[in-house]
Amino acid sequence: MGNQDKRLRGHHAVVTGASSGIGLCFSRTLASAGCDLTMISNDRDALIESAQSIEKEYGVKARPFYCDLTNPDASSSIISFLESRGIEADILINNAGIFSFMGVLDTPERKINSFIDLHVRAVTSLSRDFGRLMSERQQGYILNMSSMSCWMPMPGIALYSATKAYIRVFTRALHYELRDRGVKVMAACPGGIATDLFGLPPKLMRLALRLHAVQTPEKFTEQAVKRLLKGKKQYINGWLNRISIFAVGIMPTCVRMQIKRRMLDKNIVRP
Repeated sequence: MGNQDKRLRGHHAVVTGASSGIGLCFSRTLASAGCDLTMISNDRDALIESAQSIEKEYGVKARPFYCDLTNPDASSSIISFLESRGIEADILINNAGIFSFMGVLDTPERKINSFIDLHVRAVTSLSRDFGRLMSERQQGYILNMSSMSCWMPMPGIALYSATKAYIRVFTRALHYELRDRGVKVMAACPGGIATDLFGLPPKLMRLALRLHAVQTPEKFTEQAVKRLLKGKKQYINGWLNRISIFAVGIMPTCVRMQIKRRMLDKNIVRP
């Protein structure tokens, strides 16, 4: 979406995990289409700086709201923030997430709780609460960020892939539940995206981009928003990712065990 595309002017979007990475790119993509924003993050300084930058660059209103989504009352706090300012959200982007490469037995309990709180409880609560408000107006869009890994039960990412699988299944069902109420719901299941979430070294990241093994977050968010507005129920970026889903699905157990021994067992950092 270029700067001349103002199809969302007068609309308002709520984006979680908006201070950096894909969340910030979602915010910029929406702002470039004229959409005002409420940007949610638990990184206060980066959030304020990002919101100010977007307002200056795109001429929209970008309100920062510091919030830890692992708190049980996070969804109600966000809605209270909007209602106190007379804001009705037209779009919800549930993007906030975490990642770690660690075996389940070696993962601290607090980290396990973070995966569940952020990827399961927060996504469910926000989708339900905003879905209800949008249903009352018979219009709205919800995008929940899953991952291509939701089809890939690989050693070292069990918690990530399992909770992302929940997001995909939950979102697909919600798509059908809300479609007759005027609310469009989509699960985005990206493959490799060029952010720092996975900790890939810069040289390898540049190589992966040249080989089209990963995609820039700007291109991904632009395509994801376009498909959301068209009412699609799911978006997987790139033909290579679709092939990878099939390839991993038929991967023999012996290959998975080799990955475990060579990557997980040798590189695990014990808590």
